[in-house]
Amino acid sequence: MSYLPAPEQLPADLFGKRDQDRAVRVLDAVASARLRWTTLINRKELAPRIDDRRLAMVVTGRRIEAHDQDVISLRLEAPDGGELPVWRPGAHLDLELPSGRLRQYSLCGDPADTRAYRVAVRRIPDGGGGSLEVHDALPVGSRLMVRGPRNAFPFAVPGHGSSAVRLHFIAGGIGITPILPMARLAMRLGIDWSMVYTGRNRDAIPFLHEIETFGDRVTVRTDDEHGLPDAATLLTGVDTDTAVYCCGPVPMTTTVTAAVREMRGVELHSERFSPPPIVNGQPFEIEFASTGEVVEVAADRSALDTILDSRPDRPYSCRQGFCRTCKVRVLSGAPDHRETVLTAADHEAGDMLVCVSRSQGGRLVLDL
Repeated sequence: MSYLPAPEQLPADLFGKRDQDRAVRVLDAVASARLRWTTLINRKELAPRIDDRRLAMVVTGRRIEAHDQDVISLRLEAPDGGELPVWRPGAHLDLELPSGRLRQYSLCGDPADTRAYRVAVRRIPDGGGGSLEVHDALPVGSRLMVRGPRNAFPFAVPGHGSSAVRLHFIAGGIGITPILPMARLAMRLGIDWSMVYTGRNRDAIPFLHEIETFGDRVTVRTDDEHGLPDAATLLTGVDTDTAVYCCGPVPMTTTVTAAVREMRGVELHSERFSPPPIVNGQPFEIEFASTGEVVEVAADRSALDTILDSRPDRPYSCRQGFCRTCKVRVLSGAPDHRETVLTAADHEAGDMLVCVSRSQGGRLVLDL
């Protein structure tokens, strides 16, 4: 595996990319409202740029990245070995799997390697089937299409998009994937940074061999040796003028968010693994226009989950309201739009992202 030399100083655009990526994910509505007074990045103010290009790729390498063998990485290259679109730390790819499933995985390689992308996937037996397909149906030599790269977890280097003077990374398990490129860039640029990396046990932690090259900047804590980490442990050394980047399970990100709420002068940039909690959910009905079937969406369930009960082949991906895969046209009714990516014109046309959006009351007739 060969890599091009990394830049020793920041280029004019930070990563040499012509167009600036913008954030599209938001924390759940409650956290966003309660954190607005802090220096938490307000992603709602940043309109996303959706990149729908599709690239043909071939799997040129597979590697086990955790001793328990539940995490593998894939090296993806263009069929002709040519250069690939550049990307920034925090970016991801949408993989079009052989079954037709569309799944998102963070890029965890080196942006300086312009001829290959690397993604890592943890096997989840009781998930939606995407991780099992990656593990079992994508051997070396497999061809597939990808979309992107896209960046929903943007990395702002201190002095270049961030007012912070130091960085603190928090990763839980497979949440290390978007954090790895950020840490590498911080190291290359001589930025002051630290990291807390958590997992069930050392056998379950992916990329441990790479993390150990960072030396004492990184504290590895496992549940079997130290117990579940609290906020003080996860935020060790964090003080005013620090930007925190956190990716991992919902309990961890929730703990960090609550703690940062009480810390003035601290930025929080976070990516979660699962859909945001439903806030102030009210039950409503969905009617499938093609059949007249009516289903009820419970107050604590998403429209997407309810639709999948009847239409399990319905496409979806992020479940967080930014990738647009689950977009549906509303033929009748008043949707309660809870995403940040559709434009006013999209809303006027009747488009709705059923993974997060709901009804303002009453029945929605969907073009399904």
